[in-house]
Amino acid sequence: MVDSRVEMQIDFARLRERLDALGAVGGRPDGGNSRLALSDADREGRDLVVLWMRDLGLEVGVDRIGNIVARQPWSDDTAPVMTGSHVDTVRAGGRYDGNYGVLAGLEVLTTVIERGVELARPLAVGVFTNEEGARFPPDMMGSLVYAGGLPVEEALATLGVDGAAVGDELERIGYAGPLPCPGPPPHAFVELHIEQGPVLEHHGVTIGAVEGVQGISWQELVLTGEPNHAGTTPMSLRHDAGYLAAAVAVTAREIAAEMGGDQVATVGSMRFDPDIINVIAGEVHLTVDLRNTDEERLRQAESRLVARVADLAAEEGCGVGWRRLARFEPVAFDSEVVGLVERTGTRLGHPVRRLSSGAGHDAQMMARLCKTGMIFVPSHRGISHNPAEHTEDADLAAGADVLLHTVVALADERA
Repeated sequence: MVDSRVEMQIDFARLRERLDALGAVGGRPDGGNSRLALSDADREGRDLVVLWMRDLGLEVGVDRIGNIVARQPWSDDTAPVMTGSHVDTVRAGGRYDGNYGVLAGLEVLTTVIERGVELARPLAVGVFTNEEGARFPPDMMGSLVYAGGLPVEEALATLGVDGAAVGDELERIGYAGPLPCPGPPPHAFVELHIEQGPVLEHHGVTIGAVEGVQGISWQELVLTGEPNHAGTTPMSLRHDAGYLAAAVAVTAREIAAEMGGDQVATVGSMRFDPDIINVIAGEVHLTVDLRNTDEERLRQAESRLVARVADLAAEEGCGVGWRRLARFEPVAFDSEVVGLVERTGTRLGHPVRRLSSGAGHDAQMMARLCKTGMIFVPSHRGISHNPAEHTEDADLAAGADVLLHTVVALADERA
């Protein structure tokens, strides 16, 4: 048996080849990816990853929400150390968001198996369903169901933006698995991910030891006015849902600026009805995304938004309907795992910085079940959810090596 753990490294050429192969599934002419959750492209991506898992001799299981978990065969039910992420993307995404964490996790298992490294615990890699929430709300759906935060029956009944149901689409693509939800708790969970922000690159740092994830509040607003002729209706007699929608977008931005700190606000979707150039909008559907690392301040932002929208709607003589799409409190990761990531990165010769995540991740759901942490690598110019998403090969390799040594250390724990 060979167990030269100090010198152990992943095979980056193999990881690069797999990243490129998965990137070709749902590939776009601009170099990006489009693999919306439970689409045909998502199925093709899943099939490819499962093929690699089975080629490695892993035990592959699929649960009722379509999460895929592959683990080393083991003689008993010892809880594994688990890594992984997701392979679904936004409609015009990049090649690394989620995919990197899954394939680097698979590379970690490949390296350990090839090296004949004996551990006290098995290793596992997961592919979680519908992390992005771009087709079905909420985001992180698969990991939320796995962790017991959302009943699987409710998740299966969820309708997407195209009217399709999660359960029907899982059946259609062949990933309505038999395993129960919630899933079995791992001993620990570590997710490797691109930062999707500019902090690491700005500070010249290779490895981020992630301390936690911002709280997220997603709301959909339906603004109801009165459709009317754009030329004959005086401005003073209008009930313009389009005007109100624009005012809501400006107000959300103003609230974030007033609160400062980590508060952010985004209006990312807006749909007009009747959506005609010479008709005053009678109805507008829009979304507001609020985030903060502090739960109390996130609640303050939500309250301010509700109050100001009510005032704006009253002034314009419009109605407002609210629907909560997702709501997650901020999550603090396990201090032991955060410290281990920090020490491991330093030992391997990489500059390390502690930071929080502004994006939601499957790891924040898994933190409900076990000690959890995340590893970030830089994103060029902080760009993500965009075909221009890019991370240098040297940083991708460094992150995978830090993941390797982190999960090996956790898998040597017997308690």
